[in-house]
Amino acid sequence: MLKYIIPLILFIVLAVFLALGLNLKPGDIPSPFINKPAPAFSSPKLDAPDEKLSQTDLTGKVWLFNVWASWCVSCRSEHPVLNQLAQEKAAVIVGLNYKDDPDDARKWLDTLGNPYTVSIMDQDGRIGIDWGVYGVPETFVIDKKGVIRYKHTGPVTDEDIQKTFLPLIAKLQIES
Repeated sequence: MLKYIIPLILFIVLAVFLALGLNLKPGDIPSPFINKPAPAFSSPKLDAPDEKLSQTDLTGKVWLFNVWASWCVSCRSEHPVLNQLAQEKAAVIVGLNYKDDPDDARKWLDTLGNPYTVSIMDQDGRIGIDWGVYGVPETFVIDKKGVIRYKHTGPVTDEDIQKTFLPLIAKLQIES
């Protein structure tokens, strides 16, 4: 009898985990970086490779850190949403051009529009690793003190902007 109960219990446990996993939206993947200081970086700017940007340059501002690449199909689908968000000027949008050819990235932005206040290069993927990036696109919301407050995995949609990003940005703009 015991030899039938153990497999049944294992099957039920696996079924529960599968059901829970299927109910997660891609953007709901938890991050150990939430409410922790943003990882340090210093990287060349895409449009001015002789200049660098670091996270300390953004202290005192609420900013979004969007990980993108010209080869990323999902990045193309979220790009109009980011362009619209940039027009609203709700927050600084910093792009992290991830494992991409700089010339391809610049052409992509010239063609599709540039929502980024600044975009930096991460050709070897080190910054992405430090930030716990699973893949592109991913978007982080960072507060004025440099603390990560939210991470969205996958393409950002209009609904995400309206229901999650804008309310959080507004709240963080008020907080000191």
